[in-house]
Amino acid sequence: MTAEPRDAPDAADAPDVVTLGETMVLLTAPRIGPLRHARSLDVAIGGAETNLAIGITRLGRRAAWIGRVGDDEFGRLVLAVLGGEGLDTRGAVLDRDAPTGLMVKARRTAAATDVRYYRAGSAGSRLCPDDVDPARIRAARIVHITGITPALSATARAAIRAAVAEANAAGVLVSFDLNYRQALWTAEEAAPELRALAAGSDVLFATEAEARLVLGASDRATPDELARELCALGPTQVLLKQGARGAIAFVDGIRHDVPPHRVETVDPVGAGDAFAAGYLAELLEGSSLPARLATAAAAGAFAVTVSGDWEGLPRRDELRLLQADDAVAR
Repeated sequence: MTAEPRDAPDAADAPDVVTLGETMVLLTAPRIGPLRHARSLDVAIGGAETNLAIGITRLGRRAAWIGRVGDDEFGRLVLAVLGGEGLDTRGAVLDRDAPTGLMVKARRTAAATDVRYYRAGSAGSRLCPDDVDPARIRAARIVHITGITPALSATARAAIRAAVAEANAAGVLVSFDLNYRQALWTAEEAAPELRALAAGSDVLFATEAEARLVLGASDRATPDELARELCALGPTQVLLKQGARGAIAFVDGIRHDVPPHRVETVDPVGAGDAFAAGYLAELLEGSSLPARLATAAAAGAFAVTVSGDWEGLPRRDELRLLQADDAVAR
């Protein structure tokens, strides 16, 4: 039997999803070419966990974010944008002793995107177990984590472990996106930690490369073999993302194909977060597995059609636009 998110308490403001991690200010060069030739930078925000949380809220569910930002203008920008998108940020901490992290994105060619992070010693990297409110975790129906946060620092890693342990003890569904970032830690450092977190999760999202890293699998292992081995770690729902080829899902041991949507890719960053948001939003709705997979694929497609990590995430009434014969709304 597939694990379903438990019912939330009666409290009117209880979140459907709680997530935790670092959200940074995103500076993007508006034109293609070397960053050094840019004469202006667009200012936005981005972070895997809040990308997903925004996707959840746009699809009609409630999401809360736990994290740290600097007590600076960038930190206030992060909180203002998240609040404007409907996220509950009462679990956020304004850190007076560390700055808000930055990431800088440039498109060197039409097909190549370069993302650089300036987050060493940032407020977000100082996330710690004391920031994780057990009551907030217990009130959620799903706790969502990624493999980025435990790579930031020892205290951030401890915070993720504390959140997962609290969720597991309370019977709250744990969703985990492996999201390996080689700029943050080596494969040798990451593999055992990600494997342990995968074992404590119920829903697992991964790329083929991430699955091979966690499992120590050879290049000869097929996607189906990888997905089955991930299931053997503990999750009952495993979604293996394959980019433009779509995805495959193993739910309760049964394989399902997730065909992709054919769209023009403007910015590929954030597609995986959107995919996970679509799946979890439908899981919260109690939707059938085909509906979960369809919304996941649609949300991922929407995300890549505009610049920005989350700006293209769809609202529920927009999902039909990918199938519309007439693209003009009148």
